[in-house]
Amino acid sequence: MVRKRRVWYPGAKYHITCRGNKKRTIFLDRIDFKIYINIIKEINNKYPFVILSYCLMPNHVHLHLRTEDIEIWKIMQAINWRYARYFNERYNTVGHVFQGRYGSKIIENNYYNLIVNRYIHLNPVKDQLVLNPKDYRWSSYRIYLGEEKSELVKEEEILNYFAGERSLYNKFIMEFI
Repeated sequence: MVRKRRVWYPGAKYHITCRGNKKRTIFLDRIDFKIYINIIKEINNKYPFVILSYCLMPNHVHLHLRTEDIEIWKIMQAINWRYARYFNERYNTVGHVFQGRYGSKIIENNYYNLIVNRYIHLNPVKDQLVLNPKDYRWSSYRIYLGEEKSELVKEEEILNYFAGERSLYNKFIMEFI
């Protein structure tokens, strides 16, 4: 059966999900989380795209991104292939690290753009890893609060919905806990 071609155009925004094969853990320690983030940075240098938010969970990944001139499949193939190669080498395993193709939902309006961002940042709370999203180390939430800096995440695009006010953004997130 032929796969349906993913919608893509320059500037397209997506909510990307990648899950560990058989729902297995894909980040076994902090080194694995850091390697995945470094791979995103390296691929971003090769195939420019914009990360609006992210959350790396123990067995899956959420990315909120905007493409530029490179199709989404090429970006995600490069990221996941590199991480799978690293993971299999480090843990002396073979086979699939990720379960099938990555998931992608195109974001076609401002409302959904905000909802995806909030969903991603609240994922560690939803999965009961933390009570407050700022306590989860492997997401971009603390960047949005101004507590961390990042060359990778371009939070201004979302913060513009809140007139650049980080406190208003935080209120938007926290009202759903």
